[in-house]
Amino acid sequence: MHTFVIGDVHGRRAQLCSLLEMLPRNSATDTLVFLGDLIDRGPDAPGVVADVIALQRDHPERVICLRGNHEQMMLDFIDTGDTLWLSHVTGGEKTFEQYTGDHLRITTEEDFKRARRETLECTPPEHIAFFRQLPFYYEDEYALYVHAGLEDGQHPSESAPHTLLWSRDIKFFKNYRGKPCVFGHTPTAFLPLRGRVGRHGIYISHSAIGLDTGYNHNSPLSCLSLPDFTLYQTFENNERALHPISAFIPKALRTLRKERRADKTIEPLCG
Repeated sequence: MHTFVIGDVHGRRAQLCSLLEMLPRNSATDTLVFLGDLIDRGPDAPGVVADVIALQRDHPERVICLRGNHEQMMLDFIDTGDTLWLSHVTGGEKTFEQYTGDHLRITTEEDFKRARRETLECTPPEHIAFFRQLPFYYEDEYALYVHAGLEDGQHPSESAPHTLLWSRDIKFFKNYRGKPCVFGHTPTAFLPLRGRVGRHGIYISHSAIGLDTGYNHNSPLSCLSLPDFTLYQTFENNERALHPISAFIPKALRTLRKERRADKTIEPLCG
């Protein structure tokens, strides 16, 4: 059995579809984990959400999607009127326009009320319900999976939701040595240089593994397969890349991979 972990999608539906086509995933036995931030910035956030909902509906125990800070910001706007989601830097205005078909223009209090009302009325109730039930973390035999990071290296069950969604803790990035933890949220270009291994763009430092490989016209959407550490990537120009990673793999995963090979209980990825 494998776990395929996908970093922050941010509305890149075409890249996600291409990435899913690449994966040698057995939907009955392998687990697919999304690290959150399905929405904002990209060209088709509603399509990405619909696709992930469909995947989860077909295999609810094998498709896991975590809550990202962008899903939380959208919920906060709907529930409390928090305006952070509408900030230009978040890309939330694009998701607003994709769901509502209306340009975001807020110059008065009435504009604000209208935008909030349109968001609630135009977003499919299934999508809002999906956001509300998204967990803050996932764990399997290979690793811990969170959107942003851990609180003082603690298990995510002992970490505050705000930390799991928002943290950018340099101590976690550099020094975490617990059970392998795969995270997104912080683009790897902004993580410590020493952990940015090879030309594939992901981050590995001790037991911290970062999969947010950025969002621009040249950025790949990345998926890491565990425990074998094969990296799959797709690009905006339809190119694809595959990287079998052999260096800097956390010790626990190296050991598990050797045990699996010795027992011959793991299927080859090229099947």
